Amino acid sequence: MKKLLLLILTSLFFLLVACGDETEESEQSKESGSDEAFTIGVIPAQTEGSMQEAMDELQATLTDKLDREVLVEVYPDYNGVVEAMNFDKIDMAYFGPLTYVIANAKSGAKAIITQLIDGEPFYRSYIITNKENEWNTLDELLSDPSEIDFAFGDPNSTSGSLIPSIELQDRGVYQSEDEHSFNSVRFTGSHDATALAVQNNQVDAGAIDSAIYNQLVESGKVDGKQIKTIWESEKLFQYPWAVRKGTDEETIGALKEAFLSIDSEVILDAFGATGFTEASNEDYESIRQAAVKQGIIEE
Repeated sequence: MKKLLLLILTSLFFLLVACGDETEESEQSKESGSDEAFTIGVIPAQTEGSMQEAMDELQATLTDKLDREVLVEVYPDYNGVVEAMNFDKIDMAYFGPLTYVIANAKSGAKAIITQLIDGEPFYRSYIITNKENEWNTLDELLSDPSEIDFAFGDPNSTSGSLIPSIELQDRGVYQSEDEHSFNSVRFTGSHDATALAVQNNQVDAGAIDSAIYNQLVESGKVDGKQIKTIWESEKLFQYPWAVRKGTDEETIGALKEAFLSIDSEVILDAFGATGFTEASNEDYESIRQAAVKQGIIEE
């Protein structure tokens, strides 16, 4: 009888230990699995400080809508967001069109959402100058490029670098930061920095995102009365929000629903937007071809 009782107690002990191990493994799995925070990296459309309030609100909104912790971080430069996606450090990213096609080529990032500007998912690249200057067209600006100090935004910006650089290449005055016909070329790092450099006569002209420029004027961050547009590109499809390769359809559907419901002026104003709409990889084919032309990605 004692032996039987000992056998039962021993069996019960090992059963409890096994159950404890399973519970611990289950908790560890939960902590490292689907309950992990969903992370989003954002390019600096404006300077990081200017975007932080909006990103905090976006983070809270998406956490509520997805019923899951969401973390939104503004990266210091465009390339940092691409690398974070390439190395699976983030689950989603807000890219410029150029950085998106790079991330799509490198790691299979997939565009699912973009923003609307006055009801349309388009914007343009502008070249702007101070109104005190005599030039009213790009032809006039380039009549003597050796006298011009020119500013791009981030080197990986579509409207602040890629598209205007192609235009200036076609006009025979620009090949690279080190090879050009200007007095000087600089990269400011962001669209608002470019606008302020033009406004303050630190440069003669600069390239900028049209939607962000308009938003900067409307918000009073730059004085539109001191700046004029002397060139604009064809329509460009707006900046995409893209998920990393392999993201499940349920998560994609929840993200689309969440973004499409956003009507916060704080969030929308950070992107110069009036709302969000769905996007796909095909919407960025023209940017992909421009990147191929510049040797940024392979066809």
